[in-house]
Amino acid sequence: MDKSKENNLYDVVKDFDEAMLVTFSTHGIHARPMAIASLDEDMGVYLLTDLNSVKVEEIHANPHAMLTFQSTRKFATVSGELAVEHDLYLIEQLWKEAWKVWFPLGKTDPNIALLRFTASEGEFWDNAGIQGLKYVYAAAKAYVAGERPQPDAHQHSKVNMS
Repeated sequence: MDKSKENNLYDVVKDFDEAMLVTFSTHGIHARPMAIASLDEDMGVYLLTDLNSVKVEEIHANPHAMLTFQSTRKFATVSGELAVEHDLYLIEQLWKEAWKVWFPLGKTDPNIALLRFTASEGEFWDNAGIQGLKYVYAAAKAYVAGERPQPDAHQHSKVNMS
């Protein structure tokens, strides 16, 4: 595993508060926005959910999932597997008062569960800040030469997490 690519992937997504969670069921692909409860440098992610939600059924049937992240200049996808956990201590540690909108009983709501996402691979595109300037330069140079721009590994890369 190339740690620099993995670090670049984390750097691209570390400031996101939400991600699109994509699950797979017998009825097809299902995507929905999810608040990120926790994200670590290895792209391990915790999401909060209701034990009675459709996504829990989908995960039990097929744990493969994808998280997608998008802003104006940063994009990433991360594939992996989900597990449903009911860790009351961790829920207590991660709890954010804003989540009371979805769980009016608060962090002690018996229907709260965590979705633990374990990443296996990812891909990112970073056109923000200095990376954006590098891309504009590469694109202008490619345009003049009649070629396609070639982003460097800090702008776009695939990352194998396993």
